[in-house]
Amino acid sequence: MTAPLLDIENLRVTFPTSTGPVDVVRGLSFALGRERLGIVGESGSGKSMTGRAILRLVRPPGRVTADRLHFDGIDLLAQNPRRMRLIRGARISMVMQDPKFSLNPVMTIGAQIAEAVLTHERVSRVDLHSRVVAMLEAVRIDDPDRVAALYPHEVSGGMGQRVMIAMMLIPQPDVLIADEPTSALDGSVQAQVLDIIDEQITSKGMGLILISHDLNMVASYCERILVMYRGEVVEECRADALADARHPYTRGLLAAMPHIDETRDELPVLDRRAWTTP
Repeated sequence: MTAPLLDIENLRVTFPTSTGPVDVVRGLSFALGRERLGIVGESGSGKSMTGRAILRLVRPPGRVTADRLHFDGIDLLAQNPRRMRLIRGARISMVMQDPKFSLNPVMTIGAQIAEAVLTHERVSRVDLHSRVVAMLEAVRIDDPDRVAALYPHEVSGGMGQRVMIAMMLIPQPDVLIADEPTSALDGSVQAQVLDIIDEQITSKGMGLILISHDLNMVASYCERILVMYRGEVVEECRADALADARHPYTRGLLAAMPHIDETRDELPVLDRRAWTTP
């Protein structure tokens, strides 16, 4: 059996508060191979914090602990900051929420994508330019030479998302964590961006963690799904079996989603009493 790329057991992310420490991620465990894994749940359920914890991006006073947090046999919790910088981007990349606004407004798009390469490799100027242009073409940007010379404010939201994806993929990582990569985009552009991610993941044989609120979208692009609530995984299932989910929280999320042929006068509201205790 092939060893997983990511092997996580009992991951916790804790922050101090005036009333004592609070676990925003509690006892999370999963393994990820070269596959597509979706993590879904409402805002505040711990999805984004899970991605940040994997990359050791939770800063004090936050604290990350785990019985095991391994990537390709490497104990991530045992790595010093310098070694983690060698892993971030080069081997594990993360597209943050609303990624266009993660771009540097005073650097050209080409320079920012090139920086993602130069942080981890030494390449000639000619080879670097060729890779930047090829990566922009791979994310379906027309006239990549022209776009590489533009600044972030000169491109549309959808193109900005593609640029950020190009920046995260050009180092050829083994795992991509995509945190709401299509937020604030209209439906047609969302589909294009997700198709680009899917195409790159498939062609390069990478592992994907897709974080989203959209159950149907995640079920369409992923093979497995984790459903999180208040920092915990309450259900894990195959994407094609999502309709048969058993946990009342998952069932409630599915029931609250509108359909194109909707006949209900009102969408149901989650009744949290079904799975929480006073």
